[in-house]
Amino acid sequence: MRGVAGTGAERGARRERALDETSSGARDRITRAARELLATHRFADISVAAILAESGAAKGSFYFYFASKEDLLAALVREAVAGGLGAAESWTGTATDPVQAVRDGVAAGAHLWRQQAPVLRAIVEASGTDSRLDALWRNQMDMFTQAALARLDGDLESATWLAGRDPLPIVAALTWLGERVYYLAATQTPPFDNEHAVIDVLTDAWALALYGRRPEQIASARPT
Repeated sequence: MRGVAGTGAERGARRERALDETSSGARDRITRAARELLATHRFADISVAAILAESGAAKGSFYFYFASKEDLLAALVREAVAGGLGAAESWTGTATDPVQAVRDGVAAGAHLWRQQAPVLRAIVEASGTDSRLDALWRNQMDMFTQAALARLDGDLESATWLAGRDPLPIVAALTWLGERVYYLAATQTPPFDNEHAVIDVLTDAWALALYGRRPEQIASARPT
């Protein structure tokens, strides 16, 4: 009986410590530590123990919030993509010139990838070896595709240019083109280490594919 009571007391103490960790922002410390480690290490080389050492959180606190380090990365990716969808509002939610808005949206995407480079690099690389993370990343990219398709619904200029072609494969291809170019920019791979060049090339790809024209300031600056 004493052993059972002792076990119960230990469980009670663990619950109290978990509550203490929750109230002191353990989750925030864990996610912040993970981001900091991802800035200097590959995801595959980061252990839960390293995250705990960096964050100062207890092991029980980590597993209170996350089932594994892959689950932690998934949470970071969802947060980053939510921010990306917000950044895309400059095109997906606008009623102004859609071609200029495309450039604004591309620029916002470049800014997001620069801010979230460690997390987004990690998911691109980890998705190649982890089927669950691969499914998560494909789902997140599909959210961008669906947001773009919703923006095109009722867009007369784009509909005229596409002339009856199904926009889904076009938009999906553009989404994955952006993912690859932004990733190469995040890894500082030439010539994509030049953010202005990245914005120009992705703007051209989206605007020419969907509208058949460039933003006026871009077109006027280039030789005919």
